[in-house]
Amino acid sequence: NPLLSAKKSWKTEGLFLTENSRIFADALSDSDPESKWTMRLAGPRADLHFDPSQTTIGIVTCGGLCPGLNDVIQGIVNSALEAYDVKAIYGFRYGFWGLSEQGRNTAVELTYNLTRGINQFGGSFLGTSRGPQKVEEVVETLIQYNVDILFTIGGDGTQRGASHIAREVHKRKLNISVIGLPKTIDNDISFSHRTFGFETAVDQAVSAIRCAYAEAKSHLNGIGLVKVMGRHSGFIAAQSVLACACAHICLIPECPIEVKTFLDLVDQQLRKEPFCVIVVAEGFGQHWFSHCSDIKDPSGNIKLMDIGEEIQRQLHIHSRDSARKISTIKYIDPSYTIRSCTANPSDAAFCSQLAMLAVHEGMYGVTDALVLSWYDHFVTLPITLATRVRKVVDLRGKLWSAVRQITADLDNPHDDKTRKKKLQRELNRLHREEKQIGAILAKL
Repeated sequence: NPLLSAKKSWKTEGLFLTENSRIFADALSDSDPESKWTMRLAGPRADLHFDPSQTTIGIVTCGGLCPGLNDVIQGIVNSALEAYDVKAIYGFRYGFWGLSEQGRNTAVELTYNLTRGINQFGGSFLGTSRGPQKVEEVVETLIQYNVDILFTIGGDGTQRGASHIAREVHKRKLNISVIGLPKTIDNDISFSHRTFGFETAVDQAVSAIRCAYAEAKSHLNGIGLVKVMGRHSGFIAAQSVLACACAHICLIPECPIEVKTFLDLVDQQLRKEPFCVIVVAEGFGQHWFSHCSDIKDPSGNIKLMDIGEEIQRQLHIHSRDSARKISTIKYIDPSYTIRSCTANPSDAAFCSQLAMLAVHEGMYGVTDALVLSWYDHFVTLPITLATRVRKVVDLRGKLWSAVRQITADLDNPHDDKTRKKKLQRELNRLHREEKQIGAILAKL
């Protein structure tokens, strides 16, 4: 490793990892030590598989946009050139299409000057697309460009495609490493506590919820409705509701409810206060539709029906037959604004670390693996293991429990005991203030 020859000792002191550098997957102290399994830590190694001076790197971004894509691209380029001074770095344009026979001639060589400052803008500097390409064509492109390490930045579909590429490489007995960097704004990759873009998404979602709150509160029986990302997992909705603490109803795919229950929740909230703020994940309530869509996008995902529009429709119908008329419904869908924005400082720093460690793992020869965040560490796991099961919100976990405590009660929407306690507490406060004001007036 060229880092061994660093002139300043602080650059290398305690830096290098070995195959024994591992952490327990389960951090709970009361779990059985004999049943614990470990995860391999990601980081630089003293011995490398690839000769840096002869190494060519490829980068591809696939799937939907996500804050932090350009931070990761820039991080890979900076780490590969600064730490290893590799021979060349190629960016393949518009997802796996850029690795196909049709798109392989659009590749661009990435340098310091070309990528400097790209993290100041959203989107993907290399472009992106959905859908697979013929794996044989992809490998032929890697051979044509003499690529030794391919970094695939994308969600679970992208990483499954990366695993197919790695298997084809192994089948041909080629010396090419394939490393995945998980990109899922929904934070739904298994064995990963955090994925880049998620914190930025929560940041932006909170801003949208506050706008919906202002709109709803400014009208008698006003409704503020915000739809956020979350096809199968409601982490953005749950985390943003918890962060802003001003939403009354949180709807996520993991906790399906019927239309009547939802309308009861709205009625309950409007009895407490003359307005209601609702946050819904895009994948919630697909069973509300009599005819669900069977149209699929290029990635093979079924196109979701717009639950936001359906909620508006149901509320309008309910309001016509209710004594309490809803005056206005303000529907905010910030999804594409969120996806295309720049990463916040926390996500940007996370992206830089993720990219740097992915480069170290690639130079060591790791392949068919993802670099993931696990507790306060970065680890590597086989792609097939990390993409086998989708991570979802645990309805018995701390996150959802905290959301339930500050939103309408799904178990008993007609229970007014909590409201009575709040009103009594407010009445007691007013009595105390009345006594204080009376004492002040007596002295005047």
